[in-house]
Amino acid sequence: MDLYPSARYITLGNQGVDMLVATSKVTIQGQISVPAEVRKDLGIRAGTELIWDRNEDGDYTVRPKRLTLADLHRMVGPSTVRLTDQELKKARQEFLASRMKRLDAKKA
Repeated sequence: MDLYPSARYITLGNQGVDMLVATSKVTIQGQISVPAEVRKDLGIRAGTELIWDRNEDGDYTVRPKRLTLADLHRMVGPSTVRLTDQELKKARQEFLASRMKRLDAKKA
């Protein structure tokens, strides 16, 4: 006997991996908590947007939204910094030198 005859099924994230069974409750405000193991598996952190895809059977797949370059461009806006190739090369070298210095200081 089916306890939930009208229930729809939700698939979380990466299909084709070992199945993880996890449950969540919906609050009065319509919010859910994603279980810690699922968040870890899918790389979900606070602020991550989730995409709910509904297939032709009415079942849902939930996946984290990944930022695209276009998303980042909209967030940051157009670059106002203009560097020549030589200036860019020098900035990279300075950055790497400072990073190596910090790493060496940690090892000491």
